[in-house]
Amino acid sequence: MEMKIGGTVIALALGDITREETDAIVNAANSGLRGGGGVDGAIHRAGGPSIMEECRVIGSCPTGQAVVTGGGNLTARYVIHTVGPVYRGGSRGEADLLKSAYLESLKRVTDKRLKSVSFPAISAGVYGYPLEEAAQIALTTIIDYVKDHQEIELVRFVLFSQNIYDVFLNELKKMI
Repeated sequence: MEMKIGGTVIALALGDITREETDAIVNAANSGLRGGGGVDGAIHRAGGPSIMEECRVIGSCPTGQAVVTGGGNLTARYVIHTVGPVYRGGSRGEADLLKSAYLESLKRVTDKRLKSVSFPAISAGVYGYPLEEAAQIALTTIIDYVKDHQEIELVRFVLFSQNIYDVFLNELKKMI
């Protein structure tokens, strides 16, 4: 599924983000940038040790922020590491922090003058964010951003499971 906002294509795909050929991929990282499970572990395994070496130099990343490393052995030239919130019921600023994680990642795309980026569903796995709300925040934040940043040609969500893809698809259809 794709939609176009000005000159930017927003696309949904079912697949493995480590195989993406966009300029950058986004990693749903932990605040210590230590690697881990899920998409974080997969990116570190596929990208090789140079990504972790750069993460050690950076040191940490607060929730809602984003930092950039090289792509190591990945096809993507860069990895944008962002830390989404752990969901604790929704009354502790989780929505603002999740929006910030997407927004700060997009700002790194702009800073690096990249044309394309692939995102996972940030915080929607082990961090427990309710999937429908996570998809709505992700899509709204990205649509709003690219309206003013037409230099980004492609934003792709690479979603790991059919269930996550279906939820993002349903949320995107509501926005068309």
